[in-house]
Amino acid sequence: MNGHVHLEESDMYESDGKLFLSEAFNVIMEEILHKGTDRKEKVCEWTEPDQLRALMDLDLRENGESHEQLIQRVRDVARYSVKTCHPRFFNQLFAGMDYHALTGRLLTETLNTSQYTYEVAPVFVLMEEEVLRKLRSLVGWSEGDGIFCPGGSVSNMYAMNVARYWAFPQVKTQGLWATPRMAIFTSQRSHYSMKKAAAFLGIGTDNVFMVKVDESGSMIPEDLEAKIVQAKSQDAVPFFVNATAGTTVQGAFDPLNCIADISERNGMWMHIDAAWGGSVLFSKKHKHLVAGIERANSVTWNPHKMLLAGLQCSVVLFRDTTNLLMRCHSANATYLFQQDKFYDTSLDMGDKSIQCGRKVDCLKLWLMWKAIGTCGFSERVNKALALARYLVEEMEKRDNFKLVSKGHFVNVCFWFIPPSLRGKENNPDYQERLSKVAPAIKERMVKRGTMMVGYQPMDGHVNFFRMVVVSPRLTTKDMDFFLDEIEKLGKDL
Repeated sequence: MNGHVHLEESDMYESDGKLFLSEAFNVIMEEILHKGTDRKEKVCEWTEPDQLRALMDLDLRENGESHEQLIQRVRDVARYSVKTCHPRFFNQLFAGMDYHALTGRLLTETLNTSQYTYEVAPVFVLMEEEVLRKLRSLVGWSEGDGIFCPGGSVSNMYAMNVARYWAFPQVKTQGLWATPRMAIFTSQRSHYSMKKAAAFLGIGTDNVFMVKVDESGSMIPEDLEAKIVQAKSQDAVPFFVNATAGTTVQGAFDPLNCIADISERNGMWMHIDAAWGGSVLFSKKHKHLVAGIERANSVTWNPHKMLLAGLQCSVVLFRDTTNLLMRCHSANATYLFQQDKFYDTSLDMGDKSIQCGRKVDCLKLWLMWKAIGTCGFSERVNKALALARYLVEEMEKRDNFKLVSKGHFVNVCFWFIPPSLRGKENNPDYQERLSKVAPAIKERMVKRGTMMVGYQPMDGHVNFFRMVVVSPRLTTKDMDFFLDEIEKLGKDL
């Protein structure tokens, strides 16, 4: 190739590419969807970083590789990645696999369009509108607004930005010079994205007031009132309160009605971060956990967590009917949002977003909803909560397990007490020795590949495990296996 570009010939890689795709798809079916969901296979083939770098041969070179080498690359990626679809992946707030949602994800990737105008995404613009309408109706709003965002942290940031625009509309054009010092309120156990949003938006992390929580991890309304008084005494203007429905570690739900009363009295915007717990809205049996959610001004909800929509699928919903979201974010780019188009330009949602290019995130949820219906989601939520109850009951029968607190959701937080530490609670080095148990078990577990579960310390509690029950493939046998395996991995510590 001496620099000549053949303009007349079609791409010679076309047929090779089609063959590669079909063979690679077979690898995906076999190595990820078949083996990755098999309890007899490992959750992860643990490899040290330096070894993995060498194994994967990550270097990018002048020339391309052969078909055989490329298929091997696909196999290697599958082999050394964590199988989050494995029934015993308990590490994150997402897990499992839904085949209809996955089909939606493959369709989305293949169609490769951007969710900003009806012109380039006609199906998806209408679909997003319908999915958002349906999610809002579950919250309890017949009208309102919303948008799909890249993850719960960004959804929370959208809510904070819109709330600030609602409180101080001049901020959009004049910036922070034109606003007073602002105060945000959130619980000690809320998601760290609240502080990130305050930093990113220029409000400042020092202006995020952390409200105390009770034993279970729920916000204490009396302390919210006290913190509002404190903020005012420092000449800060309280404008935004974030309530959490399903905290990250304990799965706690804040008392939404009490917080709504306080927000209304103080003229504040109330946001609910229900990224994790919002899915209880599908369950008649459990939606009491979010009683009062309809009183919020905005709600974050991640269907990619409990509903298995696949990453990423996150929405922020607004009760507002005055087009605040569009007014706050719009820049009226004339090359994209022409007002003299031949169709109804109100369908061009892109100006509501802070992104320009925006991935289609509604199809996977829509297709899965079409497949299993609202009833299917309800069953999933009920099953997960029932299995979590079962796990707690079984755990309480065993001497080696101690619950951190009784939760209401699918997060089960506990310490494993190895035989060597039983009855030694009063020894001066007990806490320090206990803190080393979870990390040691975690290392053994990951290297054996039997399962994956997270641990963390929290406010005066030394390292404890956080088990999360999400995947609908789970059964009581998996819960029993989990307890037996922790005992097996930690019996000699």
